Amino acid sequence: MNNRTLANNWAFREVGSSSWLPAEVPGCVHTDLARHALIPAPFYGTNEKDAQWIDKKDWEYETSFDVPESILRETNVELWFDGLDTYADVTLNGQSVLSADNMFRAWKVDAKRLLKTSGNRLHIRFRSPIKEDLPKLERLGYPLPSTNDQSEVGELGDKKVSVFARKAPYHYGWDWGPRFVTSGIWKKVRLEAWSGVRIRDIYIRQNSVRAESARLTAVVEVESDGEWDGTLRLATGNLNWEEAVRLKPGSQTIDMNIEIASPRLWWSRGLGDQNLYKFTAAFMEQGEETPCEMKSVKTGLRSIKLIREKDEHGTSFYFRLNGVAVFAKGANHIPNDSFLTEVTIERYRHEIVSAVESNMNMLRVWGGGIYENDEFYELCDEYGILVWQDFMFACAMYPGDEAFLDNVRNEAEQQIKRLRNHPSIALWCGNNEIDSAWAHYDEDYGWGWKNQYTTEQRNSIWNDYEAIFHRLLPSKIEKLHSEVDYWPSSPLCSLSGDARQHARIGATGGDIHYWGVWHNVEPFENYNRSIGRFMSEYGFQSFPEHKTVRTYAEESDMRLDSEVMLRHQKNGQGNSLIKQYMDIYLPEPKDFPSFLYLSQVLQAEAMKTAIEAHRRRKFMCMGSLYWQMNDCWPVASWSSMDYYGRWKAIQYYARRSFSDVMISLDGTSGERIDIHVVSDIQASIEGTLELKLFDFSGRLLDSWSEEVAVDENSEKMAISLDNQRLTEGRDPHSLVLVANLIGNGKVLDSKQHYFVSSKEIALRQPELTVTRSPEGDPCAVRLETNELAKQVWITTGDEGTFTDNYFDLIPGIPVTVRFLTRETKDGRFVPGIPGELEVRSMYDFIK
Repeated sequence: MNNRTLANNWAFREVGSSSWLPAEVPGCVHTDLARHALIPAPFYGTNEKDAQWIDKKDWEYETSFDVPESILRETNVELWFDGLDTYADVTLNGQSVLSADNMFRAWKVDAKRLLKTSGNRLHIRFRSPIKEDLPKLERLGYPLPSTNDQSEVGELGDKKVSVFARKAPYHYGWDWGPRFVTSGIWKKVRLEAWSGVRIRDIYIRQNSVRAESARLTAVVEVESDGEWDGTLRLATGNLNWEEAVRLKPGSQTIDMNIEIASPRLWWSRGLGDQNLYKFTAAFMEQGEETPCEMKSVKTGLRSIKLIREKDEHGTSFYFRLNGVAVFAKGANHIPNDSFLTEVTIERYRHEIVSAVESNMNMLRVWGGGIYENDEFYELCDEYGILVWQDFMFACAMYPGDEAFLDNVRNEAEQQIKRLRNHPSIALWCGNNEIDSAWAHYDEDYGWGWKNQYTTEQRNSIWNDYEAIFHRLLPSKIEKLHSEVDYWPSSPLCSLSGDARQHARIGATGGDIHYWGVWHNVEPFENYNRSIGRFMSEYGFQSFPEHKTVRTYAEESDMRLDSEVMLRHQKNGQGNSLIKQYMDIYLPEPKDFPSFLYLSQVLQAEAMKTAIEAHRRRKFMCMGSLYWQMNDCWPVASWSSMDYYGRWKAIQYYARRSFSDVMISLDGTSGERIDIHVVSDIQASIEGTLELKLFDFSGRLLDSWSEEVAVDENSEKMAISLDNQRLTEGRDPHSLVLVANLIGNGKVLDSKQHYFVSSKEIALRQPELTVTRSPEGDPCAVRLETNELAKQVWITTGDEGTFTDNYFDLIPGIPVTVRFLTRETKDGRFVPGIPGELEVRSMYDFIK
């Protein structure tokens, strides 16, 4: 086989323009325009609004290239487009060869007859996705719901056309992202030349995987340009299998059943090693030892099932990995950039290692973005992060005409086949929030969408929904990846065909998106009550740190109601909501940079409340995925890492609250403090719970201990304390209870509990002492204080994280942290020597 990537000599222009400019491929028109300074930096200030003309133009790209004789001598020469965004007409040497209409599909052209040795011209015309889809809206006669399509930003009024394009929905705007409706060659263009036999795909179907043995089927999809007799050899490590095969011209599939004794299983992070097998399929001609064709794939051997069984709470919803019930800990993932070709392997790795460092074991690839690049899933395989994989449909109703369904059918088949060997794939989910938004079986439920339509229109729209999510997609999963379960929509209670189907708080089955806190302005305390079987979305916003805000705003913009701040807040009343909650729970900030800091503290406290409430109800609740892990541009949002990968306070909080062994102090009742121990590890724990009561000057007021024993993979309420007894005769505004779980001579977890809210505690100015290189460790910093220092924030000019941050420092209890660089080794961030340090606490940010 002979391959060549066509990455050079590309040029682009607006159709009708007289001048061509150099283009980068892969890329998109927005990034090409920005590199030539033809548009201002898209993320800066209010520049988003000045870039809305781009999506209403047609754009063209072209390149010229030579083809070596060695390629042309092959029987078959294919021109592959791994990703065209989105409506594209392709000509090769003046001949029309392709009309593409789906960003999520790869396209193949048989090109041999048109190629020559020199001076080949490849031309791609991208039709405006706006101009392409406006007529579809007109023909339909009524609009389809598409809540997050920011058509007003796009200067289209109420004409929402995103639903007609098989294109990343978030490109049209979302309540955390800008509207940049891109066009371009967003993945590789390449030539593949071959003769004889060509392996198209290898799938290692995992029929039964147990500790004793793994029964597998290697499904080899092969194409032959003639009759062929020989041997198919499959090998992994020192194991190999052979089978005589006879191929006929064209495409065919060969199934080879194999068994591996005592397989090395793949586990998610925290449960075991991420063992991977490399399988190589080779076609051997008779009497030859060198393969005429071979292809390799990597996979991990594991059994993963979504368990939905009747129990004392209703119907369970959890993942069982290799026989072990997994509490899913993690977040929702969105695309890392508005301009997808700006995402590098380093950015992917930073996100996945951040998830590992934060004790996560699952990310949900949300349905309004993209099916991520191969590197994302490879990293999840490598680091043990399970993937809840949505198909790319979100918060909208979609057409159901045969052309649209056929497009989706091809998209689903390609993406399932591309991703199915990844052991990290734990679930396929049809869409995000569409079932609960439309709520077909409950007249009084949903987002009000269906009330806008006649009965005939409603039934037609719902039938189109069922065609995609209840028939097309599950049939593709059953055919192509049946060992992983399919879930039609998130959230969903069941597929019952009545009002009990739709997910809502209080449901006893399925997964839940809880947005009472934030959208409904409910108090944080409601996180303790609004708990479902699997919490697949919930969240709270914050701003990024001042350094990040300054990348898109001037100092003169540093106020909540400035045009720039409002442009970089896509959730309508989001800025005022943050302030409204801050007025309830935190002291008043002294200036705008202080507001930014306190917004992160506020978000972190909210998410700590939610995560620990979910984990304290382990087995009733078996998943906690907050919204959201990352950002696609610098913005105020629900993310725990900003666009530049800088950890917000919530990321450090999540690291503590997702700890594999965690203690949680629950004072919800106001009368008692219940101390829970939660363990996700596969070993029992015997230890001591040490409790100490301090005033804010560090004076020890009381102490006691309790022996605890916790079974493997379980939760236990270890001790309940009388709140009144602890505070009697003492000022509750100046008290802190410290709980340490000690096991095998070390602290397994440590938490603090306060007796009033952060708004009411009696903070005094602390004197923080910073010691660099304690005990000769140049990567470490030791911190001490003479008064309670809340939310101690350590910053340095170097990009990286610390082993802990935004923590409370109690007099007499020093804390040592290490600086971690962005470099990685052995699945973790590499320690480094931090530059100049700045250490502040909440007292420095309040009036």
